Amino acid sequence: MTDSLVLVDRPSEGVALLTLNRPDKKNALSIEARDAAVAALAALADDHATKCVVVTGAGDVFCSGFDLKEFETAFSDEAFAARLWESSDAWHRAWLEFPVATVAAVNGTALAGGLDLAIMCDLRVVAETAYFAHPEIAFGDVVYGPLHDLVGGSAARDLVLTGREFGAQEALSLGLANRVVATDQVVKTALELAEQICVAPADVLRRTKAKISRRAGVEPGKTLDL
Repeated sequence: MTDSLVLVDRPSEGVALLTLNRPDKKNALSIEARDAAVAALAALADDHATKCVVVTGAGDVFCSGFDLKEFETAFSDEAFAARLWESSDAWHRAWLEFPVATVAAVNGTALAGGLDLAIMCDLRVVAETAYFAHPEIAFGDVVYGPLHDLVGGSAARDLVLTGREFGAQEALSLGLANRVVATDQVVKTALELAEQICVAPADVLRRTKAKISRRAGVEPGKTLDL
């Protein structure tokens, strides 16, 4: 369904392609969009035929982060605020604790929660025109632990404490990007990378992902402290 907030396709055996589908809102993560993605990820996690998930954004933006209009509502509506934070917690757990490999196909701008989403994935294929920033440091926490695991403490502190903007080539030099390619090649390259991953047996991939998660400090019940 083209009007779904999250689209799930099966482009090849073992691979799922999840597309954030709010291009008119720069793929901002509303409660409904997060909940739809969490439900999709739960179904994929339970399907042992799934060996790798690729996530991208519809249009020319990967993800602009959480829908800030909902935060405005949360300031004056306690029940809505509770729902927002519950949705946020479920979203982060779903990605950080996902049992098989995830690849972010960063086809454009990745800001705030969009950068966090890229960081929470195992690998990142980045468009040469993409840029990143952590502006949410001005009003909330960021996903720090996995970023530290990827780029080291000095670079991670720089990025999260300043919230500064940086581009694809700097992301590559830091180790945040695994591949930098032309914009029209991002999803294709990410799917090719996923197919390479899928050569391994499903049980081996799940054991390997569990080791990766433990090394990165991801543990059920502690995930949200990262």
